[in-house]
Amino acid sequence: MYSLIFGNEFLSSVKKLENKLKQRINVSLKLLEENPFSPKLHAKPLQGKLAGFYSCRIGRDYRIIFKFVEENTIMLLKAAPRDKIYR
Repeated sequence: MYSLIFGNEFLSSVKKLENKLKQRINVSLKLLEENPFSPKLHAKPLQGKLAGFYSCRIGRDYRIIFKFVEENTIMLLKAAPRDKIYR
């Protein structure tokens, strides 16, 4: 089991979302706590300037960027549409 730390940017970006998307994020966060590399999350390591970070899917069009800060601790950094999150 992993512990989740919620970054300020993550919290502020999720606050602005519609309830249906918030519910999907909650389901994904539960999966992330159990196994960050669950096939349902489609988690992958990022490259280039985002090397060291990971992303996981929230449906087709939303992503969460996170990083491992300790062995069993994940920091959630940002949630945004796929076309904007990697900028």
